[in-house]
This record gives sequence, structure tokens and C-alpha cells, in this order.
Amino acid sequence: MTENLLQDDVGSMLTTVFGATDEPVYVVNPSRRSISELVSTLDADSDAPEVRLLADERALKDVMDDFLVASTAADLIDEERLTMRLLDDVPNHSVAVTVDTVYALVTISDTVGGLGTDDAAFVDNAYDYYDSAWEDADEYSLRTPPLNRVQSTLESDIGPETASDFNDVLNSLSTARGDGDGLDEVTISLLVAARNGELLYDISKWGEDVGLASKATFSRTKTKLEDMNLIDTEKVPIDVGRPRLRLMLGDDRLKDAEPDELASVAQSILAA
Repeated sequence: MTENLLQDDVGSMLTTVFGATDEPVYVVNPSRRSISELVSTLDADSDAPEVRLLADERALKDVMDDFLVASTAADLIDEERLTMRLLDDVPNHSVAVTVDTVYALVTISDTVGGLGTDDAAFVDNAYDYYDSAWEDADEYSLRTPPLNRVQSTLESDIGPETASDFNDVLNSLSTARGDGDGLDEVTISLLVAARNGELLYDISKWGEDVGLASKATFSRTKTKLEDMNLIDTEKVPIDVGRPRLRLMLGDDRLKDAEPDELASVAQSILAA
């Protein structure tokens, strides 16, 4: 072992690894925390090389349940800076493999170690092995739309004020899962739409068109939020067909909240 890295977090260690090469890097069987940190690190470092992630399907699904991580990963995939494929046989180890070095990824308490070797024969064998495994692996199907597309279409299809509020809410969250750990993307969309008096039809059509969720999911979530008095609706007559519903915030605490406070206030009401 000739090159070892010790850092306070996974992201810092990966930044060091990425800074040492321009060639694709294989990251194999990282922990769930490491997958999330990998996405954040790539997003923050536009000069990082292409990363080819080989991971367990269950681990990827768990991490990608967080809209913040998944939508950012989708951006990176669109930019051809990240590809995710599935391991058939999950190894006991986690490694990052560059053309020059192999690092075993080890996390102990708050310290992250990259125990490295640059032995030419070993590194060449490892790179060739994972290059072959990569070619044979199935691609992971990420159904979350890219965050850039979500933001741009929300602005063009719904309005800049709603898009700005959406971004402020996302920036206030550390995770967006909707299982009690942050609000999910549909709830966030409905809340910011209600804050700006948008129509349910418009926001749900946008959400379905961009690939966020179906209109039925938006409708079910609207009913749940309405039952809990987070949002309210009023009928808006149209020339032909049934009246449409305008969304409004229902709870005074939400009406008084700034956009970056909307999520925390909503979560406190939901948890009550």
C-alpha cells in the first residue's frame, strides 16, 4: 500500500480521488451514505471525471427514494458524468478504481479511509476486471426526472414565482423522501402551487408531463393535504367542462411562512 487517504467525510475523500485522474473511475459497492456523497461531490465538482457506479439494486433504490439525491443524479446522467449499473454478485468490499490506483473504502466512526495501492500489475488487473464487469452489468433505471428539467419547466409552464418557491423549499431540506424524513416532491409542488394560487389541473399536468408523478398521485396527495387543512381549494368556472380547483394554503401558519420555512412548518403540522 503506497497511497492512503484519510478524510473527515466521504465527499472529501472522493474529491481527492477524482482530482488525480481524467479517466473514468469505477466506484464499486459503496455504502448508502457513500452513494449520496458521491452524487453531491460530482454535482459540486464540474471537473470531476466520469464515474461508473456499480452497486446493489436495493441500496440504489433506498438512496434514490430521496428526491434531492435522485434528481441531482439524473442531472449528472444527462450530462454523461455518471452512470449507474447493477451488481449481480455483491462483494464484501467497497472500492474506487482509477487507471493508476485502487482504493479500498473504509469508514470508521467519523473518519473515512481510502487505503490505496498503485502497484501497476494489480491496478491494471483491477481496472480491466471492473471494465469487463461494467460491460456485462444491467443499467439501473432511474425514473426521477433531472432537477434542471424540473426547475426550468416549472418556471415556463407554471410561473417564475412558483419555481422560485419550489427551489427555496428544496434548499431548506436535507432530504426529501416523504416518509417522515422531509417532504416528497409532490407535496412540495402542491404547497408552492397553493402558495401562489395555481390550479390543481395545471400543477398536476406539469408534474405528469415532466415525469414527477401521475395526475392521480397529485390528486390523492391534494386530498390528503386538504383533509389535514394544509391546503384549501376553490372552484374556478371554465367555459366548457367541470370547474377547476384553485389551490390555496389552508393553515394560517403556512400563510405566514416564508418559502424557506414552508417545509419545516408543514412537517410540524403533519407530525402533530
